[in-house]
Amino acid sequence: MIAGVDEVGRGSLFGPVFAAAVVLCPDRPIRGLRDSKVLDPETRAELSRKIRERSVAWACAAADAFEIDRLNILQASRLAMKRAVERLAVACDYLLVDAVRVDLPLEQEALIHGDARCASIAAASIVAKVERDACMDAWDRVFPQYGLGRHKGYYTPEHLEALAAHGPTALHRFSFEPVRESCPESGWQGYPIPRQAELFTAAAADLS
Repeated sequence: MIAGVDEVGRGSLFGPVFAAAVVLCPDRPIRGLRDSKVLDPETRAELSRKIRERSVAWACAAADAFEIDRLNILQASRLAMKRAVERLAVACDYLLVDAVRVDLPLEQEALIHGDARCASIAAASIVAKVERDACMDAWDRVFPQYGLGRHKGYYTPEHLEALAAHGPTALHRFSFEPVRESCPESGWQGYPIPRQAELFTAAAADLS
């Protein structure tokens, strides 16, 4: 029982990082599975529907902005992945994960560019992306001045201009420098573990 696992939203300035785990069914193949970033929204939505209908199991989970600011984005992404696997309706024997390892006592393989190389990881990427985009669309109705429905919280000129004009919301990621720069009096005091920021930077460089 092999699950593909991936996350989305790691580079966003706003809101949770999402992850999904998918166990594909070999008897019900799905054509067109690709890295979610190279698919248009309509194709992603249709593929996500097929993945949910045809998979042995699928699950989605997240780690919120407060966890991201407490742990760092890498560890919060791993936490979201762990939660997604734990929410699967079936027990897995093996994990195929995009680039990182999940903190679970399961055999697993971290595949660089896994969402482009592995169908189940691509499926997880698609499910997580569709779920996160829907979340951003909902928050766009709460905070319309930021344009979240258009850029999904990512680092764009529109988003930076909105941060400069309005400051960050409570759901922005204050551990990300562009958010802190828009609110110099924020209460974020850095990661609780000494040198965690430097350690994360090194880990991120290793994954690039």
